[in-house]
Amino acid sequence: MTPLNYVPYSKEDAMKLLVERFGWQRYPQKHFESRFTRFYESYWLPKKFGCDTRRVQYSSLILTKQMTREEAWKSLRIRLMMRNLTHEFEYIATKLGISVEELQGYMDAPNKTYRDYRSQESIYLLGAKVMRFLGLERGGKR
Repeated sequence: MTPLNYVPYSKEDAMKLLVERFGWQRYPQKHFESRFTRFYESYWLPKKFGCDTRRVQYSSLILTKQMTREEAWKSLRIRLMMRNLTHEFEYIATKLGISVEELQGYMDAPNKTYRDYRSQESIYLLGAKVMRFLGLERGGKR
C-alpha cells in the first residue's frame, strides 16, 4: 500500500514553504546540502561510474508534470563541477581519514561489482529454483 502516492506534492511549493516558514536556504541541486554529498554526486559518481543522479530526480519530476522533458535535457547538459577540486579532494580525504593519494587511488582503480567478490548467491539462486519447482515461491525478487 502506498498512501503517499495519493497526496499531491509540488517540489517548488514545498521549497517555498521551507524558505518562508523556516528560512531554509536553497542549494543548486538535490543532495548538495553537504560538501560530501555534493562531491559524491557531482564528481565521484559521474567521473568514476558514469552515473548522473539527476536523471532519476528529473524523471520523477517529469512523471509528476513538474518539469518537461526538454527542461530536463537542458539541465542535464550543464555539468555541475566543483570549482576547487583539489581543495575538495583534500577535504573529503581528511573526512574519510585517508590521504589524498589513497582517495585518488580509489578513483583510478578499476570499477568492480558484487560479482568480483565471493558470496552465497548461487545457494540463493538454487533455493529459488527449488521453491519455484515446488510451487512455494511467493512474490518476486527482493
